[in-house]
Parts: sequence; C-alpha cells; structure tokens
Amino acid sequence: MSRSGKMVFLSAKIWRVVFTGVAVVAAGWQLLPQSRPGQPSSPAQTKSDYVDPAVCAGCHQEIARSYRLTGMGHSLYRATQANTIEDYQKKNTVHNQPSGLSYTMVERDGKYYQRRSQIGFRGQETNIVEEQVDYVIGSGNHARSYLHRGRDGRLIELPVTWYTENSGYWAMSPGYDRRDQEDFRRAIPGECMFCHNGFPIQGRYPDREISGLATFPKEIPEGIDCQRCHGPGGAHLRAVNSPKPSLDQIRKSIVNPARLSRDRQLEVCMQCHLETSSSLMPNQLRRYSRDLESFRPGEPLGDYQFYFDRAPAFAGRDGFEIAHAAYRLRMSACFRSSQMTCLTCHDPHESYRTTSSEAHYVEVCESCHRSVVHKTALPAKADCLSCHMPKRRTDDVVHVVMTDHYIQRLKPNRDLLAPKPELFQNPEGHGEVVPYYPPQPAHTPENDLYIATAEVMHGSDQGLAHLLSAIQEYSPPKPGFYFELGDGYSKNGQNAEAIRWYSEALRKQPGFRPAIKQLAVALITQGQFARATALLRQAVASPPADDALFTDLGNAYLHQQMLGPAQQALQQALAINPEQPEAQNLLGLVAVRKHDPSAAESHFRSAIRSQPDFAEAHNNLGNVLAGTHNYAEAQYHFERAVDIDPKYAEKRRALIDPRQASLEQRPG
Repeated sequence: MSRSGKMVFLSAKIWRVVFTGVAVVAAGWQLLPQSRPGQPSSPAQTKSDYVDPAVCAGCHQEIARSYRLTGMGHSLYRATQANTIEDYQKKNTVHNQPSGLSYTMVERDGKYYQRRSQIGFRGQETNIVEEQVDYVIGSGNHARSYLHRGRDGRLIELPVTWYTENSGYWAMSPGYDRRDQEDFRRAIPGECMFCHNGFPIQGRYPDREISGLATFPKEIPEGIDCQRCHGPGGAHLRAVNSPKPSLDQIRKSIVNPARLSRDRQLEVCMQCHLETSSSLMPNQLRRYSRDLESFRPGEPLGDYQFYFDRAPAFAGRDGFEIAHAAYRLRMSACFRSSQMTCLTCHDPHESYRTTSSEAHYVEVCESCHRSVVHKTALPAKADCLSCHMPKRRTDDVVHVVMTDHYIQRLKPNRDLLAPKPELFQNPEGHGEVVPYYPPQPAHTPENDLYIATAEVMHGSDQGLAHLLSAIQEYSPPKPGFYFELGDGYSKNGQNAEAIRWYSEALRKQPGFRPAIKQLAVALITQGQFARATALLRQAVASPPADDALFTDLGNAYLHQQMLGPAQQALQQALAINPEQPEAQNLLGLVAVRKHDPSAAESHFRSAIRSQPDFAEAHNNLGNVLAGTHNYAEAQYHFERAVDIDPKYAEKRRALIDPRQASLEQRPG
C-alpha cells in the first residue's frame, strides 16, 4: 500500500483493453460445450461461455507474452526435448529404500520414461515396468512432477520428481517416500488439475462425485489460462464484436480482479492458493450442489466450497506447507491490519524470478514501512524478506524451499533450510476440526451438515454422532452426506450401518457411483454376495466403463463359485485397465479353482508385477509354487507376504496345497 493507505496496483497496463486485431481473431473463437444435463453451474455463467484462450492473446499480446513466462502460464505441458531441463543421463536412478523399489529415468527416441524394478528371488531383477512421461506438471521453479496417460484415460502421477534445489536432482514425488507408496497406481482426480491447469475446450475434468472415475478428456490444455482469474471470456468477446462497442460495456463483460472488493479479489487467488493442511483432515469440501468447474471469479468462494482447519489447540503450530501462501499470509499482522491483497505484491502477468525481484518486493514493503528504524544491527545483506518472510523447507514436500508468507516480526531461531524426512504420522492425533473459511459461517442446516461431514472424514470422535444427528434432523437431499456417514461407519468396522447409509445415498440419487462401489464392498464383506452381484450387474451396464466395478463383480461371482461369469467380468476389467492388480489376482484364483496351476501362476505374477507389495498375491503365488514342488521360491513369496502384511505369518512355514487357497475379499 501507499503511505496514504490507498491500494497500489502494479503495472496498470495489464488492465487496459486492447482493440487491435479483434475482428480477425474473434472470427475463429471457440465456445466450450454446454453443461451436461443435471450438472449444476454457477448462477452467473455456464461453461459454454469459456473460449479458446488463444483468442485472448490476439488482443492482449504483450500481456499474453509476459504471462507465459510465469509459473501459472506454464504449469502443465507435454514433455519435449525443447522444454527438458532434467538430467536423464547422470544420477538418474532413485532407490526407494522403504518400498524396495528402484526407478530409473530413461530418454529414448525423444521420449521420456520412468522404469521401475525390484530385486526379487535369488537376487534377480524383477517386476520391471516402464511408463512414459506424457505431461510435466509444475513450472520447474521448485519442482517438476510427471503424468502418464493410461489406456482408460486416467492420468497417473509418476513416483519420481525433479527438484531444482542444489542445481537439480531426482527424488521421490511427495507422498511416495514410504513403504506402502502407490508406485504407478496414483490416478490424479479432477481437483488436482483444477489448480494446475486450465479447463478443457471439449469435455470436462472428472468429477468423481458424478462418475466415480478419474478419466480425463483426450485433449487437455497446457497451462492455466486467463479465464481462471478473469472468468469466461464469451460475453467479453461478444461485447467487443457488437456493432457499437462501448468501453464501459466491454469492461463490465469480463472480471477485472483489480476492481473487485478485497475479499472477492483475494478469493480469485485463494481458489487454488488456500490450503490449511495437506494431511489428516479435509482441507476443504466442495458443496455438493456445485460441480468441479463451476466457480467463477467475483462470486463468494464460500458459496463454492467450505474450508476447515484443526481445532485451535493444533492450529497454532508453526507448520509450513507448499500450498500455505494464503493461509500463512492471513496469520500476519500486516494482512490483518491493512487492506493488502495478493496483488499488492504480485502482478500475476509478470514473472518476478529475476535479479530484480527482491528489490521489487522490498519496495512494496517500504511503501508502508519506509520510516521503520531498526534498533539492532542487521546481518550483512539482510533485507525485509530474509528477516520477515524467510525461505523455509516445506513440511509436506521436503525437497522444496520456498518463501513463507507469514510476515513475522522475528525470524524463527533455527535452521529453516535443514533437511527433513518425509513424515506421514501426526503425533497430535485426529483431534477436532473447525470451520476456517468463510470466517464465522452462518449457522444453517447446510453448514452444520458440512461441519459434521468434515469431522467424520477427519476421524474425530464425535463426528459420526454429529453427522447422524444432523442427517436425521435436516434430511438433506444430496447423497454425499449419507455416503460419508456410511464411509465413517465402514472405517469403524460397522459394516451393517455402512450398508444402511450407502443404500440411503443411492435412494437419494440412484446411480451414485461412489456409494455403489463402497456398498458392493460392504456387501461382499458381509457375505451378501447375491445382493452385491445384482447391484454390480446393474452398475456395469451403464457407462462409463469402470475396471473397479468389473473387478468387484468378478469377486462376487467367484464367492458364489460362478467361475465362468467371474472370469468374464475380470477379463473386462483388464480390458479397461491392463494393470489392475486385483483383477489379475482374482483371475489367478479362478484358475486355481479350474485346476490350472500354470495359468494361476501367470496371473499371480502379473498381479505382483503391477503391485509389488500385494501381500495376498504373494501368498497365493506361494501356494501355487508349493503345489508344483517349487518350494524355495514358494518360501520366498510366503516370506514376502508376511513382510508386507503380518497376518500371513501363520502360513510362513506351511506349504499349502494350492487347491486350498482361500478367496480373499477385495479391500474396500
């Protein structure tokens, strides 16, 4: 801010309207397709008002040029030789000690791959899988992670990331440096792409509340575009191309964040840059009446989603996470005592990663604090940022160092850059969760339901009773509340109650995929195989095709000794996703029942290749190998099963006849 207290908005040129070339460019602009029937949109605009972002560049050429150099401007892109900064030749193998898996980065014929392997029986390399890098996600300012597109349209996050610290190195992606890491099986949801990319021109990002799947359109954008902050551009183009366009009409047809109120302006940034925590609790819950792509800049963010934090006893901790910019800024006295917003320091169209960036930020600080006199001697080369907004290593992405946006009077007296291990267990326990944003939400039935839902998802002790009471009092029409109550009971091992509430979710919305999936698992767990079969047969008859549903159907058939239908359902699962380990394991059990040890062995090995820590498949393979008198390797796989899951300890020394192999229920 200026010393007069008025807002200073940087680079006034970024808000001007440029008319040159409008008629030529606008002739080819594309509108996105209409929203699908039954999918809610913002009251203000539908998705059909989004346009090809290339149209924006036709008029705003200089802004588009500078914006492409920002982190948001190249937040996602296809991997090519021209944009590769990583070293695929030297120190290109990462050994993940907790899981026993090794990954080698490979460049071949202008394409890039991650190759996974493991040391297996008698020290031989085994379980080799290689997946192509199809997209790079992340600007490379701090890190670059990678996505592989599966045959079924899923985007799989790959296990190794390139970090730019110390001239660059390979290490495990966030959340992967652990024993039970997800390897090549972490399919990203649409929510991840919401903040890392623009919206697709054709189709939609997956909304698992609707389809239960995470399959993406064939073509996706490359980078966050203008409309994420300015809103859909269709009305703006129509105004520009009207017979007698007026400047006022043109300005009113597009969102200019500089003209929004403070809260609405902050929320344009906070739609992606506000996260209270990446672990233990639901950081946010999108309201069940809103689809993923329905938020529009300028509307209250709280109408789109509800944010939560840990109870005050835990919230005061000095945690620092990679998406904490807005959360930490809102803790600052500078923020609370002024009208500053993100735009006070950041021009979103300009990249400040230059030699002059620190001087720019210091100038912003001094616009309010120029008269400050320090009472103690300052360290050499100290400035406002190094003392009051120091760089720190983040808690959740431990290979990244970035600026802490909590503007503190005193710098913490410890090494903020010290290496740290990736941690997954929080010693504070589950505790309580409280609403965080919007501040002081109204006491309404809907808000009470979301607060109770967050408690259940977090695992707090009072959550189930709170949500049950709220549902019984308010009878909400949306299935999500009933589904989460069922999930809470399922996690507590109360399957009968889980079945009741999953069924109620389906009564509210027949075909609600998340409830179908979890209800089927609960029914199988309870031995209600015929009911599970009927539910799943109906589900797989409706698009989109889902390998998990076919796998569960195969499991239900198998429990009823219906080997032919089981085999057919499992083969359909693998046609959708050839790397579905549970379908491969169940096909092995079908082969066991058909007295075909050769086929069973092949299927169990495929399951283990797809998921090396699949204890059940190791145990089943051990049974088959023992039946063919391959005792040494059978013992190896029994021991692997025990090492992964101690429940198999009783079978460690017993070489079981493969004909006695038990059917295992698919985990829910």
